[in-house]
Amino acid sequence: MKKVYFLLLTITLLILTGCKPQNPISKTAYMLNTFVTITLYDTQDEGILNGSLELCESYEQIFSRTIETSEIYKLNHRKPEETVFTVSDDTARLIEKGLYYSRISDGAFDITVEPITSLWDFTSEEHRIPDESVLDEVVKKVGYQNLWLEGNQLTFLSPDTTLELGAIAKGYIADRIKDYLLENGVKSAVINLGGNVLCVGEKPGKTPFKIGLQKPFADHTETIETMDIRDMSVVSSGVYERHFVIDGVNYHHILDPKTGWPYQNGLISVTILSGESVDGDGLSTTCFSLGLDKGMELADSIDGIYAVFITEDGKVHYSEGAARFLAK
Repeated sequence: MKKVYFLLLTITLLILTGCKPQNPISKTAYMLNTFVTITLYDTQDEGILNGSLELCESYEQIFSRTIETSEIYKLNHRKPEETVFTVSDDTARLIEKGLYYSRISDGAFDITVEPITSLWDFTSEEHRIPDESVLDEVVKKVGYQNLWLEGNQLTFLSPDTTLELGAIAKGYIADRIKDYLLENGVKSAVINLGGNVLCVGEKPGKTPFKIGLQKPFADHTETIETMDIRDMSVVSSGVYERHFVIDGVNYHHILDPKTGWPYQNGLISVTILSGESVDGDGLSTTCFSLGLDKGMELADSIDGIYAVFITEDGKVHYSEGAARFLAK
């Protein structure tokens, strides 16, 4: 029960109901190490709900680094002499997107960070800090430059290279669920993958969805801002999601690939509004990793991307155009 309560608090975004929509149907399941909720506003077809969750589960079976039958697990546990693999279309697309954000951040975001993340545990109640000498060794194994992707052919240039796609996988999965909903005639829905929120269309009556940004370190029902969202994704990364405190130091899950330690750059959270959720997922971590100034510069340089930064002093900073989404 304690674990479930903790996971509820990790959800960084809250869907605000406002006026209750007419006859929405919703279903929640536990997968992707979080609570996944699909809500449909313009249909009563339970089969579409079930199909959405089944699709989500099928992607978990591909992208998980801990499920032994998954594609990522098999890649990470390859034999030393194995270097070239033909991967599935979905895995190729996800790795391609991850490599893109690794490159534009110059490795501040890195999809080969798995040797580091495997040393940290932010979900159990036994909070331990990895040995510094061990971290110093494993950071040498990290480097997106040791991956080469051409079409569906993935080449590992180092036997030490392993994949960690958790920072972008939920966004990619949300996008595929949206595709499934649209193919089945759904035009008004909310896909919530543990706080990664993707709004399909708008609410019946042509009103926007109200998405609340959680107040950092507060109860999950407290919001710091509310956004009016139509047919967009809202994804947050923050130091209060998966974290623990020892001797007054907050150790959180956004790790610096170059040091192995959590980023300490004055940011508490970054929220990205985007058309595709995979971009919101990748950029929320990337912009956080870059810090306020460089992260803001990156967000402003990409069309259709809007960012909200919260700094340790509690101030909220908006990228160009982001403030226009504030609820009226």
